Amino acid sequence: MYWTMGIILMVLWVMGLITGSTEGQWVHLLLVFSIIAFVLAVASLGRRRGLA
Repeated sequence: MYWTMGIILMVLWVMGLITGSTEGQWVHLLLVFSIIAFVLAVASLGRRRGLA
């Protein structure tokens, strides 16, 4: 679930950069949220495998 959310947020971030309508750089919050989603995905993967 976190992987999918991270990918969607990353795509939205890239689309925001391409369109150029960043409106005060708020679009970069999508990048931060996608990185957090990827970190959560890696953490949950480690928990399921017993690594963490």
